[in-house]
Amino acid sequence: MDVLIHLFVGLHIVGIAALLGGFLTQMKAMGGGTARFVPAMLHGALTMLVTGAILVGLDQAEYHHVNNIKIGVKLALLIVILGLVYVKRDEERVDKSLFGVVGLLTTVNIFIAVLWT
Repeated sequence: MDVLIHLFVGLHIVGIAALLGGFLTQMKAMGGGTARFVPAMLHGALTMLVTGAILVGLDQAEYHHVNNIKIGVKLALLIVILGLVYVKRDEERVDKSLFGVVGLLTTVNIFIAVLWT
């Protein structure tokens, strides 16, 4: 079971990398007002959602303690990110502040995962 958990943690990190990487590649365009949500950002957020749900299920299956408040906060942030990216995915230009909010929420989600013990 540990191998399976490590596999899904790795996939979860790949999702985070796709979401944050997509944001970072558009930072220069954000300065010019031409940033857009690239497909990698949507796919990364969806990967995070699916693998995160699987990881919670695997932890509970092994009778590990799961911090439901932490998971709820991370899920709420991810749903906001997913909603913004999904709704605005076809637009050629996304407002600077909206694009920045997605990057900020992604970063906050990462720090919650790492620092909240």
